[in-house]
Amino acid sequence: MHTWKRTFIFIWISQFISILGFSFALPFAPYYIQELGVTDPVQLRIWVSLFATATPLALAIFSPLWGAASDKYGHRLMMLRANFCAVAVLAAMGAVRSVEALIALRLLQGALTGTFTASQIMVAAYAPEERSGRALGALSAAVFSGAMCGASLGGLVSSLFGYRTVFFIAAGLLLISALLILLGTREVRTTHDASPVQSEDAPPQTTSRKVFLGALPLLALITAISYVRQFDMAMMPLLVQEIHGQLEGVSIRTGALFAVSGIAGLLSSVYLGRLADRIHPSRIGYFSAFGAALSMLPQGLAAAIWVLFPARFAMMFCAGGLEATTQIWLSKTTPQKYKGIIFGWASTARSIGWVLAPLSSGAIAAVYGIRPVYFVGTALFLLTIPIILMTIRRANRLPA
Repeated sequence: MHTWKRTFIFIWISQFISILGFSFALPFAPYYIQELGVTDPVQLRIWVSLFATATPLALAIFSPLWGAASDKYGHRLMMLRANFCAVAVLAAMGAVRSVEALIALRLLQGALTGTFTASQIMVAAYAPEERSGRALGALSAAVFSGAMCGASLGGLVSSLFGYRTVFFIAAGLLLISALLILLGTREVRTTHDASPVQSEDAPPQTTSRKVFLGALPLLALITAISYVRQFDMAMMPLLVQEIHGQLEGVSIRTGALFAVSGIAGLLSSVYLGRLADRIHPSRIGYFSAFGAALSMLPQGLAAAIWVLFPARFAMMFCAGGLEATTQIWLSKTTPQKYKGIIFGWASTARSIGWVLAPLSSGAIAAVYGIRPVYFVGTALFLLTIPIILMTIRRANRLPA
């Protein structure tokens, strides 16, 4: 077996277990926050928004630094750093006694972890160019399948044993993920590379500047897509609780809903990742944004939990196409030697969207209620279509 394939298999399994661990605990944070003493509905929505914002805020700051370190010191080392730090952070979350301490740990999570970005950089750097779409799509499949299993199992365990327990189990899962990278992978040196953007005589800073300028329209698109995709995510557990009518038993229903979302994302990333190797990713993006918009609307109108399941499945399938295809698009247009730093900036771009989304949706929910969040989300998905068109035009105008 080729070394890059063996390495990819270990990365895939590690990322699956890593996301399984995070999804085992984090989707149920709104209920954990209530257990920590926050019961006022308006205050709860504010704290939930802060919880959702804290990690991507720190990610936005630290991801380019870790991306540059990945290019300099090795991609495998960054994966080990992300996984082992996640073990410590998740275990500490299970021991907190106040919501303030929980938010502080979320900031630390964003500064020190980022397992998906580290995995993405390693796969983008080592997968052959003609298979990069399939490889990154398969990595996204690991994310969605891990989220699916983690949310469903975490919902059941939290209902039986409490919310603190799931954080300790999550830390154990991240430890397994870290050991898989430690024992099963090594740095892979490949000969395939993208075409250089400048002659070898050009100053390095000029070359990197042109690479960054070339990636800038796509980075802006990644921010927009991340914002739209995460816009309602923090409020979803509260919507389920509102429909269910009580806190008891709600984690099982929320876990099942997140599991359905994971199945949709899994199917989307596998199918659309392969499709993006044959047609331009932007064409996939148009249809994905339109389908996601149509699927968001019934969620805001839902009077019963069963309505959420087909609507959420359809929305996550379409939204998964937006996320996966932009990452593939970026990989195909980034020279090999700069993939670490550019994907680090991509993580920052994505994190900016993740920061803004819960803040704005939380503000809407605090003032107008949870359901208007989904009507605004419908409009935002539709606005993504012209943003994709503008991205193509700006990218075409940039100098080679």
